[in-house]
Amino acid sequence: MSSAATGYRPSATLPLRAEIRRQASRRRTQLALGFMVLLPLIILLAFEFGGGDDDDNGGGAFSSLVDLATSGGLNFALFAIFVSAGFLLVVVVALFCGDTVASEASWGSLRYLLAIPVPRARLLGVKLVVALAYSLTALLTLAGTALLVGTLRYGWHPLGSTVAAEIPAGEGVLRLLAILGYLAVTLLGVAGLAFLLSVLTDAALGAVGGAVLLWILSSILDQITALGSLRNFLPTHFSDAWLGLLSTPMQTDDVVKGSISAICYATLFWSFAFYRFTRKDVTS
Repeated sequence: MSSAATGYRPSATLPLRAEIRRQASRRRTQLALGFMVLLPLIILLAFEFGGGDDDDNGGGAFSSLVDLATSGGLNFALFAIFVSAGFLLVVVVALFCGDTVASEASWGSLRYLLAIPVPRARLLGVKLVVALAYSLTALLTLAGTALLVGTLRYGWHPLGSTVAAEIPAGEGVLRLLAILGYLAVTLLGVAGLAFLLSVLTDAALGAVGGAVLLWILSSILDQITALGSLRNFLPTHFSDAWLGLLSTPMQTDDVVKGSISAICYATLFWSFAFYRFTRKDVTS
């Protein structure tokens, strides 16, 4: 005989739409998505009022990208992604995924959610899916806003590249989508690490900050050539592989390796998070 209450269905507890609404009402969600809209506007204003006759743009590839950014909406969107991928997007993904469980614990509401009762694996799964959905929304919001304001200001022109000839606008859109797809996959590593720390600690700031600091540490270690082939196993080693998608023909070897690496790390972190959470004594 089943000991479950009549009418109780574990799959009906904590529906996705309820968690989406809960997270949407939080100030950090609103601020994070709002900043994704605001950043392209800030970059646009910087280009407009920053003094275009100044030749000191830092030199090298960055200077070339700055020059290309004002040559069309696609190039402006690409520049916005370039300046955000290394740190800002990492922080945003860590915020959504690192805060989701730890914040409930810090508020003392986690044990009440489990007492509804919501199965632990379902609670963790719903929170992970929603956190990933908001992370993807932030990435698409940034790219979409940059493409819109860039096109309105600079027009619709071919996608420029510092490593190849101009790419026709239609193909440029596909290249941009491919870049966004790769970034979404590589950021799964950050999401997995932040989510694991969110399960291990009751301090949301510790989970978010810990994930960001460990990601920065990996980036620093990746610059140490003395590590040799060991750098290939760092989660950040293939972070810039998306630049190969701008070449002609596209260089996809590192993109494939980076995608596999990110998926493996994310799967490892999420597996340990579920293992730990389904066995821990939740008292907060």
